[in-house]
Amino acid sequence: MGCARWLALGGLLALAGLLQARLLLPNQAGFGECDRFFYAGTPPAGLETEAHVRICQRFAGAERFATLYSPGHRIPVFSAFRAARPAPLSTEQRGLLEPQIDDPDSNLEEVVEEADAVTSVNNLGSKQALNADYLDSNYEIGQLYPFLLSGDLQASTFPLTNSVPMTQSFRERWHMNLNSLMDRALIPHCGDGKDLYILTGAVPSDHRVKGKVTIPEFVWLAACCDVPGGGWAMGFTKHTQGGDVIEDVLVRDLEKLLPHKPQLFRDNCGETEQDTEKMKKILEVVNQVQDEERSLQSQESMSPFAGTQSQLSAPLSPEAPEGGGSFLGKVLGFLFTPFIKLFQLIYYVVIAVLRNVVHLLWFVAKQLINGIESCLYRLGAATVSYLVTIGQELVGIPWKVLKVVGKVIRAFLRILCCLVKAVCRALSIPLRVLVDVAAFPVYTVGAIPIVCKDIAVGLGGTLSLLFDTAFGTMGGLLQVVFSVFKRIGYKSPFDNSGEL
Repeated sequence: MGCARWLALGGLLALAGLLQARLLLPNQAGFGECDRFFYAGTPPAGLETEAHVRICQRFAGAERFATLYSPGHRIPVFSAFRAARPAPLSTEQRGLLEPQIDDPDSNLEEVVEEADAVTSVNNLGSKQALNADYLDSNYEIGQLYPFLLSGDLQASTFPLTNSVPMTQSFRERWHMNLNSLMDRALIPHCGDGKDLYILTGAVPSDHRVKGKVTIPEFVWLAACCDVPGGGWAMGFTKHTQGGDVIEDVLVRDLEKLLPHKPQLFRDNCGETEQDTEKMKKILEVVNQVQDEERSLQSQESMSPFAGTQSQLSAPLSPEAPEGGGSFLGKVLGFLFTPFIKLFQLIYYVVIAVLRNVVHLLWFVAKQLINGIESCLYRLGAATVSYLVTIGQELVGIPWKVLKVVGKVIRAFLRILCCLVKAVCRALSIPLRVLVDVAAFPVYTVGAIPIVCKDIAVGLGGTLSLLFDTAFGTMGGLLQVVFSVFKRIGYKSPFDNSGEL
């Protein structure tokens, strides 16, 4: 083994010393320091069972991601990341083991190489997958999310607790999908990606590699962008069999596909405040990624036929004549080469047209299905709302009728009470008072003449008093005047005649 290989191995051992995995105890809540990798600090609800193991993965003194591991299937249930870009495909990938999964009493708190764990870990491989489980099989170690812990692309390290069995072609397409989605759709529409929460997991099937490691039925990814006023959430699935392209789904629909119907994000990642315009832009990029994957699959399916055509045309090529360059070979090559090239051109044109037609029909069908689904959803929602409103009104009619009847009865009782009070008061008045009230008009009419007479007598006396007062005053004045004249010596002309 060369010097470069020894240096690479030494680097791996050094990285293993820096990579620490903390297994959470059953009485500990959440994922400890790794809760920050979940939206609102809340792990998914409904996925964890007592048989699962919670791991807070650390590297170089800092938390990197969280994993919920299933020892029964020897694959992860899900892993949680935040603001993490997927790593490119590496030429060599080596997985590290978690000693405490197989041996809870182990004093090793760091992930180790499988060769080092053979002598130091009891029951090695009883609850987790080993590198040896993938040897001589059609499956490789595939990371759910290719998160590179080190900067060495030639010898990247990662824990096997974040890996599942994948075929080589599926692993390459899955990692290609993740890189395309993250770089072109998810991170660009979530600010700088610091508030982007990633959950990725696998749903187990009934098949296992060598009867040990469960092969996933499909893998999934859920993304939640927690940007104020512009957040969104989206899910993706990809089946491991059949060569299907990656599919986009709503998070609520993804939850229905997973076991136990969990809730991946608290409050569905702020569903009421999500930015639908950003989600539409993301879906446009997702459609481009899907079309690119279909095109790549079509090219891969065409490559064997193209190789066969090239092999058939090689003997007829002028540059490679049969029989050491005979004249007949040259003539045949010269005559048939244009026809072969024309046939290849027609073939490629027809395949391209058919592929584009199929893509167009698929796009139209998808849009039509989405439109019909949206219309049916709106129609159903409107119908349910209408029926609920009518039901509420129908249920409220008897109560309203009872309220009206109660008010009528209450008013009638008030009237009856008033009548009873009036009768009681009338019966409680003394008889003499009633006689006086009845005789009051008679007394009043009979007293009118007497009152008028008294008024007339009063007026006459008043006038008489006024006249007496006036004449008495005038007489007094005249008497005073005559007395004054008499004293000063003047005599009235009437004295001569002896008359006053």
